[in-house]
Amino acid sequence: MELNIRRLTDNDWVALRSWWDAWPDWQAPAKEYLPDDGRGGFMVEKGDTLIVAGFLYLTNSKGVLLEWIVSNPEYREDDRKQALELLINGAENVSKDLGYKYMFSIGRNKNLMDTHEKLGWNVDKKPSHEMLKLII
Repeated sequence: MELNIRRLTDNDWVALRSWWDAWPDWQAPAKEYLPDDGRGGFMVEKGDTLIVAGFLYLTNSKGVLLEWIVSNPEYREDDRKQALELLINGAENVSKDLGYKYMFSIGRNKNLMDTHEKLGWNVDKKPSHEMLKLII
């Protein structure tokens, strides 16, 4: 069966929440923190099996952010890395088609960073920290 990439839908939210909850170092973001209330991104699937998803934050600059990449912790098939590459390349293609010139992503997972590097991304090896403040 072939890998497929598509836009996220409301129906994906339950799976995404369960994935974040299953990974020990993750905490699921609120839907309102994600682009288009949790629909502003892409899902890679094979048949009815959901594999990996990510969110694309569009900006008013020439850059976009590819963030909150999360995978199905139960999916262990040989094409897992290929699914991640399809997600990143698909997000790149959509960004180019929309006129963006730069993509930015944050990550600390070695496999995720290695995949970005394989696909031509500049990966800074020095650790950095995300900072977030709720301002309401």
